[in-house]
Amino acid sequence: MNVMNVFLAGGLGNRIFGLDPQLLLDSCITILAMLFLAFFLSFLLFIPARVFLQKRQDGIREQMETAAKEKDDALKFKAEYDDKLRNVQKESEEILTETRKKALKKESEIIGEAKEEAARVIDRANREAELEKNKVKDQVKQEVISVATLMAGKIVASSLDESKQSQLIADTLEEMGDDTWLS
Repeated sequence: MNVMNVFLAGGLGNRIFGLDPQLLLDSCITILAMLFLAFFLSFLLFIPARVFLQKRQDGIREQMETAAKEKDDALKFKAEYDDKLRNVQKESEEILTETRKKALKKESEIIGEAKEEAARVIDRANREAELEKNKVKDQVKQEVISVATLMAGKIVASSLDESKQSQLIADTLEEMGDDTWLS
């Protein structure tokens, strides 16, 4: 009991842990002050921090949505670009095919025109040859007439008999040759 006396003598008296009404009141005020301070700091610091974090999360979410949308747009644009590229290749093939067809058509037209021109030239040459042939025939006729006139003059001048006349005609024909009469 000696120890008990020491506690009683130390000023604790009959109280356990030294709880008196003043300490309980101070403890309640301190707890209330701490709760008030926690709520006050919550409104002053924690709520703005939460709002800031919420805004940041929203901003990040918007950026991610924007990035996803831009990625989708980029994929669509790439698909369109690929389609256009394929169409450009098809169009270039079609243009080349069309150009080849036009070139072959133009070639055919040029060849046709050349054939027509050649036919006209041949036709003109044939007409000129015919005219030249007719001129030669006329000249031969003129020569035959002049030869006949000369023969007639010789016949009249010599008053030959018929055998001499036949001989004279044969000689004249030999002088002129067979080629003259054939053309």
